Amino acid sequence: MTEAVLTRYDTVALRGRLLRELSIPVPVLLPDTPLREVELRFRDDPALRAVAVRTPDGPALLTRVRLEALLSGRLGYGRALLARAPLGAVVEYDGFHLDGVQPLREAAAAILAHGSREDDVLVLSPDGAAAAAPVATIFREVGMMFREIALRDPLTGLANRRMLDEHGGGLLSAGVDPDRLAVLYVDLDGFKQVNDALGHKAGDALLLAFAQRLVRTVRPVDLVGRLGGDEFAVLLSDVDETEATDVADRIVATARRPFTVHDQQVYVSASVGIATGRDVAGAVPVGAAVSALDALLHHADGAMLHAKRAGKARTSRLHVREEAGAFERRALIRGRLHEALAHGGLALHYQPKLSLHSGRVESVEALLRWTDELLGRVSPVEVIAVAEHTGQISELGEWVLRNACAQARLWHDEGRDWAVAINVSPVQLAAPGLAKSVLAAVEEAGIPPRLLQVEVTESTAVSDMSLAGQQLAELQAGGVLVHLDDFGTGYSSLAMLRRLPVSTLKIDQSIVGRIDSDEADAQLLSGVINAAHTLGLTVVAEGVERPAQIHRLRELGCDVAQGYLISRPQPAPDLIAMIDGLPRPTEVPALES
Repeated sequence: MTEAVLTRYDTVALRGRLLRELSIPVPVLLPDTPLREVELRFRDDPALRAVAVRTPDGPALLTRVRLEALLSGRLGYGRALLARAPLGAVVEYDGFHLDGVQPLREAAAAILAHGSREDDVLVLSPDGAAAAAPVATIFREVGMMFREIALRDPLTGLANRRMLDEHGGGLLSAGVDPDRLAVLYVDLDGFKQVNDALGHKAGDALLLAFAQRLVRTVRPVDLVGRLGGDEFAVLLSDVDETEATDVADRIVATARRPFTVHDQQVYVSASVGIATGRDVAGAVPVGAAVSALDALLHHADGAMLHAKRAGKARTSRLHVREEAGAFERRALIRGRLHEALAHGGLALHYQPKLSLHSGRVESVEALLRWTDELLGRVSPVEVIAVAEHTGQISELGEWVLRNACAQARLWHDEGRDWAVAINVSPVQLAAPGLAKSVLAAVEEAGIPPRLLQVEVTESTAVSDMSLAGQQLAELQAGGVLVHLDDFGTGYSSLAMLRRLPVSTLKIDQSIVGRIDSDEADAQLLSGVINAAHTLGLTVVAEGVERPAQIHRLRELGCDVAQGYLISRPQPAPDLIAMIDGLPRPTEVPALES
């Protein structure tokens, strides 16, 4: 499929073939032509389907089938009665005809709207020439076009996942050696940045240009498909491992060359995962369908993720079974996460933060939970790691943000002014539009900005102080409080906090865990708390699991405690029941006001 074929696909498959391509020219006869003469024409020319009659009102069509019905007659006397009759006496103008330049889809719609019961329809050209088009052929071709559209990616004209499945299944059914099949999973590196900087139209132009290069890079017998977004797949047949790797290397090389998009040069690269039939022999990915092609796709997807983690712009193949299993699981998480975001399956649980001054819950932290029917329970660490590498973190973060805001609104309407904290990934913080997205979600939910808190990890904030400061300052200016999470696990110092616009420090449980048994740790925490208070910051202690820790935190002047002693993360209804005084899993010591 060359670039020319891709262009032709756009006009043929999406706009449709023209009616004149299926039309058969017919003679145009005068209305005074004897019916007997027309019968002889049909007898002498078996291929003649119809004739056109030039009536005073306009052209009309007389088909072979219709003429036979007229001459047979209801009682068998039609031929004797009509043999000498002129055409004009038996053919009526009904005003229905189609234009030869009409697309087949429009022609089929017109036939249905008219309710024509004839086997053929009259087709007229701009120059007045007449033709007949078989109705059955029109509808068969339209059906084939819709099937073609259903098997193609509408942007690039490449095969979609369904066509890849059918083609792969056809090869296996035809007896192709599975060991001689291979799949390349191709992902563009840097596409999102181009899309964000130049807009979606430029992004589409880049995808189309890459698709054209991709087709020219592989062999004519190979099938190139687009799986969605900036992900492509190539199904290779009758190849060995070396040949498959050579094709993958050529794809990486062709992606490195600059693309011209809207008169601008843009640079991207490609990460390619390779899976051969030998790689998946006797193995099926976790939860996947039991076809060889599915196994190849999952394995190649995992190899592509490995290539991205190794530095991008390269090929990768998983050789070790344990390694393959891990990356196949990541690949399956990526695919299932897309379904969960689109159709449900994710949930937020909430862990309360207890004020050590009032003894009341004044805020909660929203934590992602996902139990998938194929994957089982997927930990947040696992989900976020995959989402950050695949670019799904933006969509996932948006889902968490909007659902947390919606829950805060529900509680606010019930008279519970609990602030809800969400965690922000380093990838999200590096996106310039984060603050605007957060503030827009707050406004859309109709909640006071103080009811949303954003938590960033210490290592995230420190890695790019300038960008982090700008984003966090914009959030704080909008009324959304910013918490610095996991303090004590990275390399920042209290002095650096003067440069970061945060309102709260969350002390990591690695420090809090021994304050009731190790006085050195308790004094270290005391120094952090005092310094934070001097800077006007609130201090939250994470990982509180024992009553003795609560007592020590109160003595040290800590403001807020969070941990299993107070409550495990729970769905919103269960959390309300616990906080409203229903039986608790643990007993929290009474606190002074």
